[in-house]
Amino acid sequence: QVQLVESGGGLVQAGGSLRLSCAASGRTFSSIAMGWFRQAPGKEREFVASINWSGGGTAYADSVQGRFTISRDNTKNTVYLQMNSLNPEDTAVYYCAAAQSGARKTRGDEYRYWGQGTQVTVSS
Repeated sequence: QVQLVESGGGLVQAGGSLRLSCAASGRTFSSIAMGWFRQAPGKEREFVASINWSGGGTAYADSVQGRFTISRDNTKNTVYLQMNSLNPEDTAVYYCAAAQSGARKTRGDEYRYWGQGTQVTVSS
């Protein structure tokens, strides 16, 4: 069982930055892939970024490539999403997700555990 708690969301102006954190409980954190997804109002949930168990492999959605960076600290059971050059299209609830194996994954159905989400609002 893995429990996830996101933090770091908020209101930011276009061009600004935020760093999201996701704290995970459970002893398996260092062996599982983690991901970030987001859901904007009226839209389906979409993949944002993922990272493998060691942090050595990452993947990004085209819409955030070059602006967002996913990382993890296995000593702190925490995964991060650094978001730079934010624009209003990035406004959404951001969810942290944990898989059951170590390879990075990009589909929501490949993740077993989900956090409650944190709101990110980017004003123009």
